[in-house]
Amino acid sequence: MCESADDLILGVDLGGSKILTAVVKSRGEILSSDESTTPATEDREVVIQSILDSAHSALGQANCTISEISAIGIGAPGISNPEAGILFTSPNLPGWRNVLLRDIIQNKLGKRAFLINDANAAALGEFYFGAARGVRNFIYITLSTGIGGGIVIDGKIYTGAIGTAGEVGHMTIDDKGPICNCGNRGCWETLASGTALAREARHRIKEGIKTSILKYAEGDVEKVTAQVIHSAAEQGDRLAKKLISRTGYYVGVGLANLINIFNPELIVIGGGLSNIGDMLLRPAFKVAGERSYKEAFQAVRFASAGLGRNSGVLGAAAFVLQEMKKDLCE
Repeated sequence: MCESADDLILGVDLGGSKILTAVVKSRGEILSSDESTTPATEDREVVIQSILDSAHSALGQANCTISEISAIGIGAPGISNPEAGILFTSPNLPGWRNVLLRDIIQNKLGKRAFLINDANAAALGEFYFGAARGVRNFIYITLSTGIGGGIVIDGKIYTGAIGTAGEVGHMTIDDKGPICNCGNRGCWETLASGTALAREARHRIKEGIKTSILKYAEGDVEKVTAQVIHSAAEQGDRLAKKLISRTGYYVGVGLANLINIFNPELIVIGGGLSNIGDMLLRPAFKVAGERSYKEAFQAVRFASAGLGRNSGVLGAAAFVLQEMKKDLCE
């Protein structure tokens, strides 16, 4: 039996590289969590089975059964329609198109489920439990494998006409830039994500530029990641520092666009890449200040995500609470 079976929610944060599942109390307390690698290059059924395995693991750790859970919240990458429970497409999950993910999980686990974009979920998590509590107009940005965003206007997630709004990682920054997984060219995430940083480093290494980056990647260029580059930069590697600064520049260009369009009072920045800290964010904020309206930039403040890696699962849980409350009011 669970420690407290009242209003328990199973939150699922499905990412391009990891699946994080947690049993969450209604006030945001995590009872248990399970993290596993997303088998993104495998068939859809393999990924779904990984979600189910992670769910059962989290439930087991909390000494819960699925019957003691109120509902399941799923944050998934890509464009989706929360009302229909459909994931239209996901650049980080190849081959996923028009997947009725909500219904699949609901049927597999036998408990009502809700689907929301993963970055929108993280924004909700920060709004209810984290760095954006009390803020009515803000933008959440996750700098990670890709770039996601959640836009909160007057205390509500802005989802657009069919639920696909907030895909800030796919605004065009350079119309001649790299081709994105979404099919567009020069998206923000092709220039300012962890994947973009690692890709550029591998390219420079193959060109023969002198660097110690490979030393931190076991001598294998294919094992070069954003984390590896950060480790080299901390030890003074010139190329690593230059590449992080370059990535920060492009982060700043995207931030400037968002500031000019939305005039937010707060931008919350999360995701693994943001853990690089000032080396990445100092040039980003500098460029954002140079490229956005002075008055709008002066009105915005920046904050690190308060929930860290848990923003997605807590946000998925918050979405469940929000939707179930709506049902009670109707």
